[in-house]
Amino acid sequence: MSHVLLRHDEPLAVVRLGPGAELPAWATSGTLFSVTATAAETSVVCAQAAVPRKARQEGPYTSFAVEGPLDFTLTGLLHDLLAAPAEADVPVLTLSTFDTDWVLVPAAEADRVAEAWQRQGYDVRPAHQTSTPTSEGSDS
Repeated sequence: MSHVLLRHDEPLAVVRLGPGAELPAWATSGTLFSVTATAAETSVVCAQAAVPRKARQEGPYTSFAVEGPLDFTLTGLLHDLLAAPAEADVPVLTLSTFDTDWVLVPAAEADRVAEAWQRQGYDVRPAHQTSTPTSEGSDS
């Protein structure tokens, strides 16, 4: 099964907050934000433009989402998906949501990684361009 990767070009940052930190309002801006908290830290992925300069951050990153929703029984997708960036020696960050998986790559490497995925047979599209809808729910 071939998967479509949707490219989101909004520059993202990964921000480190202290353990137990409350989520700042700026962290929820943008097309994607994700919060992961452990006993040692709170990490936020969000729009880089919104992050205060004094915040401890890394980025910019470009995100690619697997067009979903994905079945929870699907196996091996991330393994296959991460081969191209690994072979190109490009570091990645991954996120999973209920519907899909996301891969974040350094923005400067996004074109190179997208081309590598295309060579592997993935269809890489701008996020605003999705697949043609199926006949499900149509009158035909």
